[in-house]
Amino acid sequence: MDKTDALYNQWKALQPLSERKQYLFSQRFTVEYNYNSNHIEGNTLTYGQTELLLLFGKVSGEGNLNDFVDMKASLVGMKMMESESATRNPLTQNFIRQLHKTILREDYTVYRNLPGGIQTSYTIHAGCYKTRPNSVITRYGDRFEYASPEETPALMADLVDWYNEAEQSGKYSPPELAALFHYRYIRIHPFEDGNGRIARLMVNYILSRHGWPMIVVRSRNKNEYIDALHLSDIEIGPAPSARAHATLAQIKHFLNYFKKLVAAEIKYAIDFATETSPDVWWYDGQRIAFRSPSSRIILQTMRQYPDCTIEFIAQKAGIVEAAVKKQLRQMTNKGYVQRREKDGEWHVLAAASV
Repeated sequence: MDKTDALYNQWKALQPLSERKQYLFSQRFTVEYNYNSNHIEGNTLTYGQTELLLLFGKVSGEGNLNDFVDMKASLVGMKMMESESATRNPLTQNFIRQLHKTILREDYTVYRNLPGGIQTSYTIHAGCYKTRPNSVITRYGDRFEYASPEETPALMADLVDWYNEAEQSGKYSPPELAALFHYRYIRIHPFEDGNGRIARLMVNYILSRHGWPMIVVRSRNKNEYIDALHLSDIEIGPAPSARAHATLAQIKHFLNYFKKLVAAEIKYAIDFATETSPDVWWYDGQRIAFRSPSSRIILQTMRQYPDCTIEFIAQKAGIVEAAVKKQLRQMTNKGYVQRREKDGEWHVLAAASV
């Protein structure tokens, strides 16, 4: 039994969580998953803006309107994925296309300026496979070609058929099944936009379907994620069709990365579920153990009284105002709290699990 399986068994033994713990855990996952998956793709909303939007339906601060709309659509897509994973229906291409249509919402046109003042444009079709070739310039400077539009329908049919057969066979563990599906899917890159978001939704569809906790690919670890895919690409070679039919042995670099990711996320879930100290809080996958009870009191006070003054916080915490200001600077710099410019109210982003 490897580390990932051992942690999964620990998590399974904790089920069912108390209603309170499950509620808090679900809220944390909702914010962390949607923030990170969209941030990887360039969404500019902050962690705080994401939490306010998804948990409270509020818009705070400046931001691109499309980023707010995309984040809301991401939440709908996540709920759609969770609902479908709870069924025993076989995976279909139609579900993947509907998921894509949900997160993209509608067709839109992309305009580009070429040398010589020439402008060109093309349309991104929500829920439809690509109609034009797509590629990417990697961070290593080389061009990476995905499957052609002509190849895509057949490769996606192969992928879905393979998944349904592999799931029934029991040949792979859920993390292995999710990792191999992710690699094959992302190397087909069937849509003109949104492929990374769909790949991460499908990973959680597979894990959840088999009773494993869902995971977050943290945007701060984006390069590690991309490097793991790249190393497997080198192993397999440049042909898109070969990558779309990769074996587990061929993606060993990505599989090793993915199993470590799953293990880390399950450990985080176990720690969150079993924590009993009020002085331990959580922020974007990180455990925060405050050394002084005054830190916890400051956060609790700001959460209960968002418009509180420094003087009021100092009285509640039993420390001087200078000490409160110092702790607030540190917490703000780390992203645990923020003060909204519009109304001056405090927004506590770190969360307690008790």
